[in-house]
Amino acid sequence: MPGLIGKKIGMTSVFSAEGKNIPCTVVEVGPNIVTQIKTVENDGYEAVQLAYGEKKEKHATKAAIGHFKKAGTTPKAKVIELKGLSTDWKTGDAITVDYFGDGDFVDVVGISKGKGFQGVVRRHGFSGVGGQTHGQHNRLRAPGSVGASSYPSRVFKGTRMAGQTGNKRVKVLSLEVIKIISDKNLLVLKGSIPGPKGSYVIIEK
Repeated sequence: MPGLIGKKIGMTSVFSAEGKNIPCTVVEVGPNIVTQIKTVENDGYEAVQLAYGEKKEKHATKAAIGHFKKAGTTPKAKVIELKGLSTDWKTGDAITVDYFGDGDFVDVVGISKGKGFQGVVRRHGFSGVGGQTHGQHNRLRAPGSVGASSYPSRVFKGTRMAGQTGNKRVKVLSLEVIKIISDKNLLVLKGSIPGPKGSYVIIEK
């Protein structure tokens, strides 16, 4: 779906007309720079390449610097391609937060916070094997049995076990746009979105 790149600023709350306190997330959206228009003739498909976030030139490759210079902009930190955006855009155009409107519902894609390697109690909500009676020792947070005996002599794929938690691509659906602050390119969304403060997200309309 079409959308823009944004940066998570943090959370706040606003009061509705009925006096209800609504938790909200503030996202800085844009300006997104159109750095390339993909066409069927040249690339085999249609898409719009967007870039956002400043990046020091010394941290960018020469190829990237040249690519951004063609679009008349400085090196950017985040680059994505989206299908379905308006074909009226041209290379070098800047798309601001006004692309969205009050009352719109958007989907937000981000990378969730990483929690490191976690056991089954924290990762999957297991309750542990049980008490320490009948000779059990240090089994309160153990996963229990993970596989069968001689058949099939393996652990099935997808078995809930310990492992890395978080740090995954997460999409949150249908968040309402509460407010748009155009002069600061800020978008106020109802509810929470994945990722830490300062992380890049994709806001799909």
